[in-house]
Amino acid sequence: MTGGGVGPAVDGATRSYAERRGRVLRCVLSTAARGASLDFAAVRDVTAALTDLGSEVGAVLVVGEGANFCTGGDVRAFAAAVDVGGTVRALAGELHALVRALHEVPVPVVAAVHGWAAGAGMSVVLAADVAVAGTSTRLRPGYPGIGFSPDGGMTWTLPRAVGAARARHILLTDRVLSAQEALDLGLVATVVADDAVVAEATALAERLAAGPAAALARTKRLLRESGSRDLGAQLDAEAAAIAESAAGAEGREGVAAFVERRPPRFPA
Repeated sequence: MTGGGVGPAVDGATRSYAERRGRVLRCVLSTAARGASLDFAAVRDVTAALTDLGSEVGAVLVVGEGANFCTGGDVRAFAAAVDVGGTVRALAGELHALVRALHEVPVPVVAAVHGWAAGAGMSVVLAADVAVAGTSTRLRPGYPGIGFSPDGGMTWTLPRAVGAARARHILLTDRVLSAQEALDLGLVATVVADDAVVAEATALAERLAAGPAAALARTKRLLRESGSRDLGAQLDAEAAAIAESAAGAEGREGVAAFVERRPPRFPA
């Protein structure tokens, strides 16, 4: 296991929602026991694991347990809260710590999106680097349906992914997106058979974890920071990053493998 924090008792034992399998950190954010709503014990556990990520992890895989990836917050719990605004504000803060961690973690994040990804579930999909969907996958903002405005960074990530006009249409009309529509809009990277989503996403995470970790981290950083730079500044940042890559062990191995016409063996 990698990361701190444990979940509630399960059959008399505590569980972790973030477990390392090889070089992949498998993170569970929703459970069937909670009806696929966001499990905040899982959110805290996963956030701690991402914040304290060790060099033995080369990729993150985000999954949901049960029939759906994640259907958002527990609306019944909101209804039962004495101070609804205060409760939702506190939970949003925990969700946002997770989204920041997903955004800033230096390794690729792959989401296995089966069934519904609604509300915070859709926000997590947008925070991942690569999302694998099933043919029956559906994405929906969900917030207007309960009279809420979005959280989880959706008003930041969605317009950057699909453009401002489309983002307004999707968010204001609470539009349900099919898997094909999500693929066409670039919100997911690929669509596979429903029963192949987890296997496909796991295989992709394992392949990324076996890749050049430092180069992928630089690529994520360049992409993350590009929105705050002009072209000239980004070109300078790219030049510095590629020079650092070329001079490092990964770059030397990659070039040698290319010249020798063999698969690269990047250092773990």
